[in-house]
Amino acid sequence: MPTVAVIVGSLRRESINLRFAKALAKLAKLAKLAEPGSASKLVELADVPLYNEDLWSNAPEGVTRMKREVEAADAVPFVTPEYNRGIPAVVKNVVDWGSRPYGKNSWANKAGAIVGTSPGAIGTAVAQSQLRAILVGCGVRLLGQPEVYFQTKPGLIGDDFTVTDAKTREFLAGLIAKFAKHIQG
Repeated sequence: MPTVAVIVGSLRRESINLRFAKALAKLAKLAKLAEPGSASKLVELADVPLYNEDLWSNAPEGVTRMKREVEAADAVPFVTPEYNRGIPAVVKNVVDWGSRPYGKNSWANKAGAIVGTSPGAIGTAVAQSQLRAILVGCGVRLLGQPEVYFQTKPGLIGDDFTVTDAKTREFLAGLIAKFAKHIQG
C-alpha cells in the first residue's frame, strides 16, 4: 500500500496550510480515494535546523528522521504557504537537507505534488512556481495538473477538517484521484 509523507511549509500550530493538508487527507479517506491500508503522515519539521554543510559530520536527529520518512514514502505532497511572494524558508531548508549529502538525494524519483492556500485571490501561485522549479531539479516526479491555488475563506474548512462547499470538495477530490494515479506511476 502506498505511503505519503506530507510536507507542510508552515510551523504554526494554527496554520491554514496545515488545516488544508488535514482537510485533503480527510477527503481522500471519505471519498475512498486513498487505498485501504495506505498511510499519510505529516512530516515534523520544527526540529530540522537551518542547512549547514558542516553538520553532516554529526547529522542532527531531526534531519536524519525527516530523510528516513521521505525515503520510506511512495509520495511527497507539499502544502505550502507563500511568504513575500516566495517559498517559506522552512520549505527550502527541508528540500536542501533532503537533497544532500551528494549521492543521497531523498527526493529522487518520488511522486510529488504541490498545493497551497492563502487568503489572497491568487493563492500561493508564486511560491508554487518557485518550488516546482526546485523540486524538478531535485528529481521529484511532479503532478503537473491540476494546479491548485486555493483561496481560504472563513468556514470553507470546518473545525473537523471537512470541506464544506460541494463544488470545492469535488474539485479537490479530482486532485486527490489524479495524485493517487500519479503515485502508481
